[in-house]
Amino acid sequence: MKNLYNALQLKQLYQLKNLGYCYTSANPFSYEEQKPLQLADTLDELKKQAKKCHLCSLSTGRNRVVFGEGNPNADIMFIGDIPMEIEESEGRPFLGRGGEMLTLMIEKVLGLLREEVYITNFIKCHTLNNQEPKEVEIQSCKGYIFKEIELVNPKIIVTLGELSYWHIYGDKIALKDIRGSLLRYKTHSLIPTYHPNFLLKNPSFKNDVFEDLKKIKANLL
Repeated sequence: MKNLYNALQLKQLYQLKNLGYCYTSANPFSYEEQKPLQLADTLDELKKQAKKCHLCSLSTGRNRVVFGEGNPNADIMFIGDIPMEIEESEGRPFLGRGGEMLTLMIEKVLGLLREEVYITNFIKCHTLNNQEPKEVEIQSCKGYIFKEIELVNPKIIVTLGELSYWHIYGDKIALKDIRGSLLRYKTHSLIPTYHPNFLLKNPSFKNDVFEDLKKIKANLL
């Protein structure tokens, strides 16, 4: 959680600067001296906490926080990257054409209802013009997704897109070289694959995702 403390320190300094301070005697946050930032121990309370989050600049322009939804005890957890504008307007993940495609994947290939799995995004706020989030925004949001994983405790995590895979699993291997691999993440299996929005622009990769979904289904048994 050290990065969350750094983000809080940066926020404090910006607030003081906006108030006209040229310097301050305030002590910066010290990870060693401060108690760990407490995140809620239920999904409902964590969602409330995320809705009030102002750790990064994305909070100043957002309409709604896009938190996860679905079965809180799901065996499969899908994690995307950044909420789209339509998702921000509704406050729900994976809407629009990409969401429809993900729903079809779940229903037609896995044989499950969307409500039976858990769906979320790595970043909880929409970025302007769908730009890739800045490092401070990524670090500020990390705590929420890791807590979601802990609370849902899925058997299989499916990362959708490179950003989600890179920052959860912790490496920068190109998705084309790792997709479909069965990896171990703590006590969970993790399978990276392409994001539905990527498939809308690159339909030739749909068969790759179909094969990845068959592997996911096999590992649920």
